[in-house]
Amino acid sequence: MCVTGLAAIGFFYVLVTVTPLVNWWAHKLAGPFNDSTGQTLIVLGGSVQESGIIGLNSYWRSVYAIRAYASGDFRRIIVAGGDPSMPVSVPMKRFLVCHAIPQEAIVTETQSRSTRENALEVARLLGNDTTRKVLLTSDYHMFRARRAFAKVGLTILPRPIPDSIKASQSWLNRWPVFLTLCGETAKICYYYARGWI
Repeated sequence: MCVTGLAAIGFFYVLVTVTPLVNWWAHKLAGPFNDSTGQTLIVLGGSVQESGIIGLNSYWRSVYAIRAYASGDFRRIIVAGGDPSMPVSVPMKRFLVCHAIPQEAIVTETQSRSTRENALEVARLLGNDTTRKVLLTSDYHMFRARRAFAKVGLTILPRPIPDSIKASQSWLNRWPVFLTLCGETAKICYYYARGWI
């Protein structure tokens, strides 16, 4: 029994660390990678530190938002997310402005604390807006985010960024990415159960 258990642990360790499982899983959650364009870019906030500095996934989403805006198609960016006491959308906006995006082109949504609330609050902000909308978020988050926005009636085009996919290129990062993917998959199941996607 003990030998079988150790063999199972060893197999599982190799499966996560050496095989392309993590990369494959992240690609499945991301969907197709394309540079969708439109007039309104919706960027979902991620983590924020207690000091009000954006976390790593918020940083990468901001970097890719800057690249998307530089393409010249987008006229407006909506940065969504944040506990009202420390909304991540505010430091993300500052980051975008520091990288030459006009302040008046950025709208911050500061009330939502979850992906579902992101969708609800952005839908409220947009009202009857008819511009072509593009959703930008991390690869692992796109599956749930895209469906949450569709559920509240917003038609969006996905523009996932290679967040966990890039991180998983180093075998040292594969376990943290694997745990992120496990957590995200649990959230997907919860959202399905609640009827939010």
